[in-house]
Amino acid sequence: MQEVPSSRATLRFADFEIDSRSGEVRKNGIRVKLQEQPFQVLRILLDQPGEVVTRQELQRRIWPADIFVDFDHGLYNAVKRLREALGDTADTPRFIETLPKRGYRFIGTLSEQGGTDVSALVQQPARETINQEASARRSLWIVIVFGLIAVAAVLAFWLFR
Repeated sequence: MQEVPSSRATLRFADFEIDSRSGEVRKNGIRVKLQEQPFQVLRILLDQPGEVVTRQELQRRIWPADIFVDFDHGLYNAVKRLREALGDTADTPRFIETLPKRGYRFIGTLSEQGGTDVSALVQQPARETINQEASARRSLWIVIVFGLIAVAAVLAFWLFR
């Protein structure tokens, strides 16, 4: 496995503390058991809070090119184990947001050891991006619904003429 560099040694979010040097995650001071790959995914996401980390970047940084694995299955399991350790879910994420077929994003509020909020600068753009994506999804659904209504109207006209 490749070592994932981290720009900050100890980070905090919610009840969690991440020590990048020791590779430990603690919740309210109690160590949370987390395997190497899920921990590496977490460290990469924490290095870029509020930003999308692509699946390709995760593959490049965690699974070396000379190792042949089912990457999709490995990444899915790593993120699943990470979410379990953090008490997070894909349906209602508090920390790890999934961007289907693109990657993942850390959406929690992050602070360094001294309590300084390091995510405040990126949280607003991230929220704007989330709102834009939600708006785009709503627009797509509206187009689909109106398209289906139009198809049903044409079909009904054709059948009952």
